Amino acid sequence: MTKNELKDFLDTKVRQYNNPKFIESDPIQIPHLFTQKEDIEIAGFLTASIAWGNRKSIITNAKRLMDLLDNAPFDFVMYHSPKDLETLIHFAHRTFNGDDCKQFIKSLQHIYKNHNGLESIFNTNAKKDSLQHAISNFKSVFFEIEHLPRTQKHISDPLKNSAAKRINMMLRWFVRRDNSGVDFGIWKSLSPKQLSCPLDVHSGNVARKLGLLKRKQNDAKALYELDQTLRQLDPSDPVKYDFALFGLGVFEGF
Repeated sequence: MTKNELKDFLDTKVRQYNNPKFIESDPIQIPHLFTQKEDIEIAGFLTASIAWGNRKSIITNAKRLMDLLDNAPFDFVMYHSPKDLETLIHFAHRTFNGDDCKQFIKSLQHIYKNHNGLESIFNTNAKKDSLQHAISNFKSVFFEIEHLPRTQKHISDPLKNSAAKRINMMLRWFVRRDNSGVDFGIWKSLSPKQLSCPLDVHSGNVARKLGLLKRKQNDAKALYELDQTLRQLDPSDPVKYDFALFGLGVFEGF
């Protein structure tokens, strides 16, 4: 395919998958349960943090976690008691356990009380064409309070060559302006052109088959390569192609 043919093909796939039906089978349905900005942020961050493995299992466990937070995630984060935290001790999703969950709630409270919330941290450290440094700084802020060393593994660092798939996915949810009702676009201080595509096995394999990506590993270097390619197709909204790559890989077995 020529570059124009490839763009037309991918744009068609974006329109096919970037619509409300996508929500029904995707973890993004969890933050869609809420309307308050802070509830959406916390529900989205926690859901994205456990978004690996079987999608049904991710959604089931994310719903369970929202139940443990009394389906009021922001209020729970801000006003929980030590006794409230103990209700989380039996939560688990793969290697993310109850201790990790408690630490995440404490760190989120620290961020909202002392750093003006999640958006502020990412905006403060954003670069003109990338949020990867902002992700690295976010991890530093998240763990600047006393914490269990084991919990650090649950937040990736792009500056240590991670593709940071889960946080890039979360950033797509919050930053991208989506007229189709999937992504929220609630973080007005950031621009979709700063976003990076959530790179995983499915999107990486499809990207390679389409000639969008040559690097074999799904790491930060591969993400940078894919970013440059997708920005050539649409500089203002490059991560809309996440819908095409994901849909082709997961739903079509491309």
